[in-house]
Amino acid sequence: MRIVVAVKYVPDIHADRRFDAGRVVRSSEEGTLNELDENAIEAALRIVESLPEDEQATSEVVVLTMAGPEADTAIRKAFQMGVGRGVRVSDEALAGSDYFGTVRTLAAAIRRLEQEGPVDLVLTGMAALDGLGSVVPVLLAAELDLPQLTLAGKLEVDTEARTAQVTRELDDALEVLSAPLPAVVSVTDHANWPRFPNFKLIMAARTQPIDVWDLADLGLDPATVGDAGARTRVLAATPRPPRPEVEVVVDKGEGGRALAEFLIRNDLV
Repeated sequence: MRIVVAVKYVPDIHADRRFDAGRVVRSSEEGTLNELDENAIEAALRIVESLPEDEQATSEVVVLTMAGPEADTAIRKAFQMGVGRGVRVSDEALAGSDYFGTVRTLAAAIRRLEQEGPVDLVLTGMAALDGLGSVVPVLLAAELDLPQLTLAGKLEVDTEARTAQVTRELDDALEVLSAPLPAVVSVTDHANWPRFPNFKLIMAARTQPIDVWDLADLGLDPATVGDAGARTRVLAATPRPPRPEVEVVVDKGEGGRALAEFLIRNDLV
């Protein structure tokens, strides 16, 4: 079983967001592995761990990301969880890539991995916390021409039947879907509880090698990715305005009237 997990290096959710020329500024001091991608990594590791020992020995979980060198922080976090291999695609021409350019690059990297051996499953998180677009799994499945099973609250893989089955949690029902492997699956934060890294893996992750590929390695035309190939443009980016001062009203018998006047004054009723 060979599983590729597409992950993203994102700004820390608690850090201030900064923009430069319409792009989010990313630095290793403030960035981290996208929290929702940890669920995808956990799902991949559990699938491998459920296999017989002889199959585990020949199985591989690969994390794949498209970013600059600072994204090694995210890959090493995956190593700490137990992932065996990391691939980072970096190229100056990738700067400014939109969803389509990102997916084109990830798909090309997966195809290169397939040259080494079959990829049985591609996993992703449900969204990246910096953009919350939630479209990469769908676009990646289309680019790879593979079945897609998205927003899985539960994932089961039958290696003998070569199928993946997911359960989706809807408002008033559970939806069970299945597809033949290989397939693209995105999991939600309800799918599992990501494990904590252990000390041995933390120490080993510091020196574990990371494969670095550029567009030439993937055979991609720079004109199809980055700013050159983007279908969208950020026209402006400004900081969120500060919140207004909180108005505290001490109720001395007129609290109801004060509340009504506040709602009327702010067109809330």
